[in-house]
Amino acid sequence: MTDSRTTVVVITHNRCGELLRTLDRLAELPEKPPVVVTDNGSTDGTAAAVARRHPGVRLLRPGRNLGAVGRNLAIRQVRTPYVAFCDDDSWWAPGSLSGAADLLDRYPAVGTVTARIVVEPDGTEDPIVEELRHSPVPGPDWLPGPALGSFLAAATVLRTDAFRAAGGFHPRLWLGGEEELLAADLAADGWWLTYADHLTIHHHPSSVRDSTVRRAHGIRNTLWFTWLRRPVGPALRRTLHLARTVPRDTASLRAFAEATAALPWVLRERRVLPPEVESRLRSLEPAQRGSTARSYIG
Repeated sequence: MTDSRTTVVVITHNRCGELLRTLDRLAELPEKPPVVVTDNGSTDGTAAAVARRHPGVRLLRPGRNLGAVGRNLAIRQVRTPYVAFCDDDSWWAPGSLSGAADLLDRYPAVGTVTARIVVEPDGTEDPIVEELRHSPVPGPDWLPGPALGSFLAAATVLRTDAFRAAGGFHPRLWLGGEEELLAADLAADGWWLTYADHLTIHHHPSSVRDSTVRRAHGIRNTLWFTWLRRPVGPALRRTLHLARTVPRDTASLRAFAEATAALPWVLRERRVLPPEVESRLRSLEPAQRGSTARSYIG
């Protein structure tokens, strides 16, 4: 069932063993997708191990940790109409890449398709799946699944051209909720984002991660997105909600300090979303306030 429509892009940093497991799984897929890996400055022998064990993988070595921008770098090499992201601790289930490509072929106004996330080794659904499955975002009747206001990079297939036209991931956001800004810009370009319950990606959470740093970046990036794209009223409300609900600790304080220090460039780049996209985001606010899956929101 070789399928040449989708390239898989993976970013990694100092997780050699986990990356090799992911590449092994991707190599077993019936679709046989081309794979591009951006090694974000690993010092644990990742590049040599990939070249030795998976010589068919396109390996990029920028020499430093680019965060999510490593995906932008990889997509420059993509020649397929669709691109699937996955992290170095996740992998697509057999048939899911073809299933996502089928949806994108069938629905030309859909820009992204996000899959169901199964957490390993227990095989349980990620808590965020219920939020995706019951998304309150209003969408057209023809949409093949629930409309989404954002997407999860590690579980999504996108149109390559749409990603490029929207500018990819913003270089200042690095990692941690970096999808929200790109998702809004895709919607502003006229694309619909959807969830597909019959597609699956497996996630075996890495044992090598700094959850505190990721949470701080998530809070900071949420603030930056809010200030960059939301009208004044909703931006103030979301900022105040975050200030009230994030944990009272050093990570949250650092996140607010970093976000505030960046106000000069944020104001220079501020571009408010079209009303129809802003309306979709407002429909998400009650769910965001009650979310138990988005830990950086509080």
